[in-house]
Amino acid sequence: MSRSTAAAPIVVIGAGPYGLSTAAHLKARGLPVRVFGSPMASWAENMPAGMLLKSPPSASMLSAPEAGFTLDAYCREAGEPRLTGHDPVPVEMFVRYGRWFAERLVPEVANVRVLGVDRQTDGFHLKLSSGEEPRARAVVVASGMDGFAYVPEALAPLVPEGLVSHSSHHGDLAKFAGRDVVVVGAGQSAQESAALLAEAGAQVRLLARTRRLVFGTAPSPPPHWQPDTPLGRSWGLYAVVHQARFFRFLPAPTRLRLVKRVLGPFGSWWLKPRLDGVPVHLGETVTGAERKGDGVRLVTRGADGTIRTIETAHVLAATGYRVQLDALDFLAPRLRSGLARTGGFPALDTGFQSSVPGLYFTGITSAATFGPLMRFTCGTRFAAPRLSAALTAGLRH
Repeated sequence: MSRSTAAAPIVVIGAGPYGLSTAAHLKARGLPVRVFGSPMASWAENMPAGMLLKSPPSASMLSAPEAGFTLDAYCREAGEPRLTGHDPVPVEMFVRYGRWFAERLVPEVANVRVLGVDRQTDGFHLKLSSGEEPRARAVVVASGMDGFAYVPEALAPLVPEGLVSHSSHHGDLAKFAGRDVVVVGAGQSAQESAALLAEAGAQVRLLARTRRLVFGTAPSPPPHWQPDTPLGRSWGLYAVVHQARFFRFLPAPTRLRLVKRVLGPFGSWWLKPRLDGVPVHLGETVTGAERKGDGVRLVTRGADGTIRTIETAHVLAATGYRVQLDALDFLAPRLRSGLARTGGFPALDTGFQSSVPGLYFTGITSAATFGPLMRFTCGTRFAAPRLSAALTAGLRH
């Protein structure tokens, strides 16, 4: 490694929970770090006002290299109501907590976009929206869900016309007050979006392929044989949380299936009463959509093969996310093409490093290697210290 390369920093792309946690741990190891992004921007801008996190307070914390930076510590210092047990966490509180964490542990976050990343003989070269073109010894991609929003093929053509949108496109659903909206999906996002729309005064219907909506169970004393975890009570979830390092040894098809299905589409127990009065159409798949005047005409097929049409002013696709490396267009094409993959995910080693030396991935993009835990904020407690230790060791060698 040349002297100029050795002087270059580590770059972290993204300032959400995983980016901030990783940067905090790298800094604690004495490494020069530059973080690009806006702290908690996706949570502030792409989640609807009034949303409550699916995870309880114990699972809604960033990972710090020292004690005193939990959600509860923030609430104590800020004078906010302290949450315990299974109290729902308002998204606005979570954003404030994340920004408080950043101010104290990663205050130098630069609010600029990374436009390009390429690897050359002397390290990584980046292009920023500010016009700067810095170098880096290593790059950590912690860009969260950006670019991965999934809209079903039948609905996608109407997105540019503004007649269909993904649930992550809205920071406030109150703008739909008085309008007719069909929400497509069956999970937490779909159920809560439908509830928030109804509470905001929209005429909302929920449409899902599944034959029944699934809800979590209300808090209760656990059976002595079922361990409690930040994600719920079961031996399976215990393995997901505490044995994530072994997930990579499962066959690739099994890993991809578990990432998709474990804690798959279901709503929190507190959502069920909020959906009272919301018409729910189950067992229906959207097979077509077209503009009808100023609105949308949907064509659906029922489980029994029945075809029907639904007209609405707007369709909200609360249909989740699908990781596809090619959506990360800030990575140079030759860099992307050189990445070993597991499905749409990068294949990673034990320290979150990809097949391109010095290029690391964390958060949702690491789920195919370390499991469903990486879809949740509490995964930062596994990922951040492990990645920072591996990256530090890699630089020494």
